[in-house]
Amino acid sequence: MQAYLSPLNSIRRLSYTLQNLKMYTRPYLNQKASLWGCISLMCLLSSCSTAIDLSKEGFKESADAKAFVQKSSIGVDQNAYSLVNSSRSKQTPSSDTDREQHFAWNASLNKEWWRAFQSAPLDQLVQQALNHNPNLTAAKATLAQAQANAMATYGSLAFPNVNAQVGVNRGRVSQATSNVPGGSIFNLYNTSVNVSYTLDLFGASQFTIATAQAQAQFQSYQWRAAELSLTGNVITAALRQAQVNEQIKQTQDILAAQEKQLGIMQKQLQLGAINAAPVLAQASLVSQTKATLPSLEKSLEQATHQIAILCGDFPSQTKWSSLALQDLTMPKELPVSLPSELLRQRPDILASEALMNQSIAALGVAKANLYPQVNLSANSGSLATLSNNLFSTPWSFWTLSTGLTAPIFNAGALNSRVQAAKAGYESSFYNYKSTVLGAFQNVADSLAAIEFDTKSYEQQNINVELAKDSLSIAQKQYSLGAINYMVLLDAQRNFAQAKIGLLSAQANRLANTVALYQSMGGAPWAPSFAQPSKSSEKMAHLH
Repeated sequence: MQAYLSPLNSIRRLSYTLQNLKMYTRPYLNQKASLWGCISLMCLLSSCSTAIDLSKEGFKESADAKAFVQKSSIGVDQNAYSLVNSSRSKQTPSSDTDREQHFAWNASLNKEWWRAFQSAPLDQLVQQALNHNPNLTAAKATLAQAQANAMATYGSLAFPNVNAQVGVNRGRVSQATSNVPGGSIFNLYNTSVNVSYTLDLFGASQFTIATAQAQAQFQSYQWRAAELSLTGNVITAALRQAQVNEQIKQTQDILAAQEKQLGIMQKQLQLGAINAAPVLAQASLVSQTKATLPSLEKSLEQATHQIAILCGDFPSQTKWSSLALQDLTMPKELPVSLPSELLRQRPDILASEALMNQSIAALGVAKANLYPQVNLSANSGSLATLSNNLFSTPWSFWTLSTGLTAPIFNAGALNSRVQAAKAGYESSFYNYKSTVLGAFQNVADSLAAIEFDTKSYEQQNINVELAKDSLSIAQKQYSLGAINYMVLLDAQRNFAQAKIGLLSAQANRLANTVALYQSMGGAPWAPSFAQPSKSSEKMAHLH
């Protein structure tokens, strides 16, 4: 397009529009027009009024997006998300087959994927959050609003507007006006039907419809993203609550052992068996352990409050009781989508794609506004002083009118809007690209976290077994009198600390599994709304 719209180009476009309009309307203007003829004409024009396919001009702007999407979906194996050729197709944390996990490539997630943890209390918690979370309900209402607006836009632009009017007037006119001695009283009955339609020769209406439909699609994916985020946040908060609750119990056991050991050392100090230095060191250790409890209790309260809010309750009204990590089953099979599938099922990617579609449609609107607009209107009715005369030929009337509005000179305003729409599209494309890259990072991070946290869990499990064996030996030695009670307390404390490390590793594995499910975008899903118009189908194939 030219940088500025010259009057000569406007005149040429105007001449072209008039030629098309003359071709469309000549068969109807050469005969007696009627209301139904006018309506038929406008319905015909509404179904085939686009004479110029402006979407072809979008190929240039959308070429980068199309190439990027193709490049993003070339990976077809487990190495698509990472340059490291790792053995992630199977993870075996230990010889215990109950803890074995497999990556199932190109497998679909279940709709209720959280049931893979096989915990009825967790299932009930997630369902409560899905039913009562206010943010999710608000997102659903916003979706309904966008869909209704899209249908309203389609109805107002794709078809002629038909309105009926009925009126009855009663009045008195003076003798001077009516030439009737003493004046006269009369009744006036009026019925009419008005039909109007904007001839969409250059696609402005269809691109506007596509813009509204893209907004509805965006809101549908936003709602899906909110649902996925809510589910993940609820499960993560429940896991955090269970972890901290168990960690508090283990820390209290350690503190009890340390205080008992401190009491023995204080008695030894009183008897002169030891000096004050080890007693002070033990007292400092007890103080340090006590200092960790308030932080853990704060985290527990925060997790509990978060769960209540996510479920739509006040913090003081929650009825949720904490989970136990040992009650959760680690999913053995972890579905991992291929890149080509990830682009079609992650709601944030689809939402960003919908915004890109919207910006392309906005570009089409801006370009269509460079051309003339043709408005058709028809009016047919009856005007009579007696109701019996309504609809009779002598008292009937009709009009058929055509109006054309063409830009002649606007100091480059329309072309500037085209440039602004192109810049908007460019922005939406790079936002889409950023979203796709972020999605791939989420998947890669989740896969790496599962791999390395599996190794950490394996090592922590070994530590627990070693500490357990050490405690068992210490208990036997103490019963035989081979060691003193202080050594036994140290073994008990080491075993409790090893269990805390194992607990943290287990919680991390569960949280990483949830993160992987989220990074996959949940189960395959498609929104339900009205079928797109021809213009939105044109926009869809641009990228």
